[in-house]
Amino acid sequence: MLGMGLLAVAALALWQAPALRAALAPQAELAPDVCVVAPPTPYDPALGLPVHAARAVPAGVRCPVCGMYPERAPQWAAQVIFANGDAHFFDSPLSLLMYLGDVGRYSPGRQAGDIVAHYVTDTASQRWTDARQAFYVHGSSARGPMRAGNLPAFAARDAAERFAAQRGGAVLAFGAIDAATVQRLDGQAHASQ
Repeated sequence: MLGMGLLAVAALALWQAPALRAALAPQAELAPDVCVVAPPTPYDPALGLPVHAARAVPAGVRCPVCGMYPERAPQWAAQVIFANGDAHFFDSPLSLLMYLGDVGRYSPGRQAGDIVAHYVTDTASQRWTDARQAFYVHGSSARGPMRAGNLPAFAARDAAERFAAQRGGAVLAFGAIDAATVQRLDGQAHASQ
């Protein structure tokens, strides 16, 4: 048993040696802020859904913005569907909005114009709703997967207003959420980690 522990320590020491790490590291240099573990999920005809319909978050899929697992907090999940049926799933409406603000950064080779459908989870019913038609509560006490900077989504304005009356915040339509608001919310999420 002692021999295995010493072997593990020796292997760790060798790996931490800069020359060895450089020799074994991949040759391609990647930007440090790009998540490379979240490829789009291809359309699966076996689902029996129309190609551009909202679909359940697959097990193990990761958010292309933050790398989190949307299936762990389905009440906050969001998704986009591309013209070819590929989908990206997000851990929250905030991550969806960050993605839409710079699609090429998170999905090299893709553009916002390639997206044909946007969905968020309606907080009231836990069903998918069109993200562009939804209403969001900004500044509530609700804490989602990133523990701050969240925008609970609602299919109906009156449901969003009831939520805001109980939990605080202001109701915003999709088009009223600008880049500055998204940036502030993202900063709150990073500050709470």
